[in-house]
Amino acid sequence: MTGYDFRALQERWLPVWDSLALFAQHDPARERRYLVDMFAYPSGDLHMGHAEAYAIGDVVARYWVQRGFDVLHPIGWDSFGLPAENAAIKRDMHPADWTYANIATQAESFRRYAVSIDWSTRLHTSDPSYYRWTQWLFLRFFERGLAYRQAAEVNWCPTDQTVLANEQVVGGRCERCGSEVTTRSLTQWFFRTTAYADRLLADMSQLEGHWPAHILTMQRNWIGEAPDYHLRDWLISRQRFWGCPIPIVHCPACGEVAVPDDELPIRLPDLRGAELAPRGVSPLAAATDWVSVPCPSCGLSAQRDTDTTDTFVDSSWYFLRYPNAAYDQGPFDPATVRPVDQYFGGPEHAVLHLLYARFFTKVLYDLGLIDFTEPFRTLTTQGHVILNGAAMSKSKGNMVDLGEQIATYGVDAVRVAMVFAGPPEEDIDWADISPGGSSRFLSRALALTDQVPAPAEKVTALRRTTHRLLSAITELIEARRLNVAVARLMELVTAAREAPADDPAMRETVEAIAVVLSLFAPYTAEEMWARLGHDPGVAKAGWPAIDPALAAEDTVVCAVQVNGKVRDRVTVPADITEADLVALALASPAVAGRPVTRTIVRAPRLVNVVVR
Repeated sequence: MTGYDFRALQERWLPVWDSLALFAQHDPARERRYLVDMFAYPSGDLHMGHAEAYAIGDVVARYWVQRGFDVLHPIGWDSFGLPAENAAIKRDMHPADWTYANIATQAESFRRYAVSIDWSTRLHTSDPSYYRWTQWLFLRFFERGLAYRQAAEVNWCPTDQTVLANEQVVGGRCERCGSEVTTRSLTQWFFRTTAYADRLLADMSQLEGHWPAHILTMQRNWIGEAPDYHLRDWLISRQRFWGCPIPIVHCPACGEVAVPDDELPIRLPDLRGAELAPRGVSPLAAATDWVSVPCPSCGLSAQRDTDTTDTFVDSSWYFLRYPNAAYDQGPFDPATVRPVDQYFGGPEHAVLHLLYARFFTKVLYDLGLIDFTEPFRTLTTQGHVILNGAAMSKSKGNMVDLGEQIATYGVDAVRVAMVFAGPPEEDIDWADISPGGSSRFLSRALALTDQVPAPAEKVTALRRTTHRLLSAITELIEARRLNVAVARLMELVTAAREAPADDPAMRETVEAIAVVLSLFAPYTAEEMWARLGHDPGVAKAGWPAIDPALAAEDTVVCAVQVNGKVRDRVTVPADITEADLVALALASPAVAGRPVTRTIVRAPRLVNVVVR
């Protein structure tokens, strides 16, 4: 293969990676790092938002692998929910058929997108093997009085025909469909989140400096710190079918009776199509054979609860199951459960998923099931992918199709374009993005492998540039300034292209480029690695060693200020003394001859000369 043919690269390396299963190989002797992306909802194929979110998370996961950590980067699907149920009604099918077909499509797209996933962690919240433990956890809450049922004025969505938690009402409208919300008096299930209001506030001290400040502010404001808190108990029951059945039986003699643990999971009956149409009560109420059961306590004729749980219940604990997703002795494996070191997701979940997950974690700590009180040690929120300043939507006709972008430019170019577009937390306007430019950069990087001399230890300008930029790239990735890290990598590629072809440092430089590029553009990096004569697996080649002496800058630009305003800039040795720096500043045309009262020095980058 000659030139840059992204299709050939993808076809060549994807099956090789499948056979190597690089990210499913774990070494308990290494320090574990646990990175989780908020899991996807399976409504069709991946979209531009997925492309951004998973590209950002994958850079950090791959970086940690290169630094020698044992990295767990799992995958799962939030697979219960209304979109699947509405699709099943429209298509006269079972929600599971629509759901799992979409999961299969998305899974293949994640594979092609080269996300560094350990596929053995895969889970779906609509699997009985998962919601069995959602039900088990509900019963532990019920035993402690943290799950209770009572009549209350509740939020009602007339379109989705179900109740909503307070957190799911935004500006008086349903946060999912936008319908104006009304109120009804209904008997519903709640989780007693208010019992944890004090701790939800106090424990934010653990997150300061590790979570975005605006996310913590949003949570503080939602919980509220005045006396009766703004926070209300979490309304969790829903009058729809495609969710986790509530494991309670209503007996005329015994009242609310928990289903015994050994009878879990309570599986959903086989309802489909028109049987699922919303009618103000759960479709489960019409499944008489499923509803009618003997009371587990007294044996009299009783009825199952016909509501299902809010899907945010499912996503409040999924990260605990990932480390051993096949565990069948409890909701998670006590030997492997741990908090997430790095969590990636959208800021729109600040007072929904993130708050609920924190509540769940504290309850599980009190139950003695885990030994930590906060679920996510570090949180990074990414912006949205927009077009010409507006959110993408089918109704506006401004959707950018991810599949078409990948077909035109290739996976690597899309990934690089996403990361290079701006800081992770800011919105990306696709109208300003150039995947074509990313493709040209990748072509230039790959071309560096055409003629690479044997390695040599001679110190050249290229070698100094390589170590200086590698040091900068490392610091930038650690600080999550990923777009600037890509810019420094582009500088390194340019430096290599401009250096003599027989430069003794060329092989070291090109190998370093391949390793760093594997974080952003794995297909191109793998091809570079192969052309350099290495076996497949650049993802685990190891981060390039950086020589501090070579990385140190020989010269820097010093700003000369006069009364606080920059009046000149001079290039000086990086190790210049304060006295020499002052002498150079005083000799500057901007200062010479003026009455100096004092100097303020920040060697080697700043001298402020105060004059009368």
